[in-house]
Amino acid sequence: MDHLMEKTIHKEEIFKGKVIDVYVEDVELPNGKTSKREIVKHPGAVAIIPITDEGKLVLVRQYRKALERVLVEIPAGKLEKNEEPAMTARRELEEETGYAAQELHHLLSFYTSPGFADEIIHLYVAKGLKKLESAAPLDDDEFVDLLEVTLEEALAMLQKQEIYDAKTAYALQYLQLQYALQK
Repeated sequence: MDHLMEKTIHKEEIFKGKVIDVYVEDVELPNGKTSKREIVKHPGAVAIIPITDEGKLVLVRQYRKALERVLVEIPAGKLEKNEEPAMTARRELEEETGYAAQELHHLLSFYTSPGFADEIIHLYVAKGLKKLESAAPLDDDEFVDLLEVTLEEALAMLQKQEIYDAKTAYALQYLQLQYALQK
């Protein structure tokens, strides 16, 4: 057992929602003292970097209520129960963009806010995009606009804070690094 581990003494669910559950946990710290932890449980999610044959990124503009603003992001969505991340990535890509991918590659997975949440995002790159004649519908409460931009345009949007979320910034910087390493 790692000497930094915190032992849960008591756990209380204080909210059960459609997307998240929230718990308050009493924990014993490594020094023997106790503390409280507020923990958000999330089923996990995927995020996709769709790249067209012309080398453009397919992004979505979406209103985010928590921020009271529209953001530009890479397509993403939460895992459904018993759904493999690759299947979620294909589904979300089709729903949010109307594209299907001939190639889907898992890049890496990362935790979004490990100080208080267990959400993990599985990041994929999608290539060989084909526009679907009849795309899967968006969720009833989801509305998006599509953008196709170059990496340079997306990086400029990042600088202007039109792109402002961590998963998209991370994805863009990953691409920027990959392109730099190929030169």
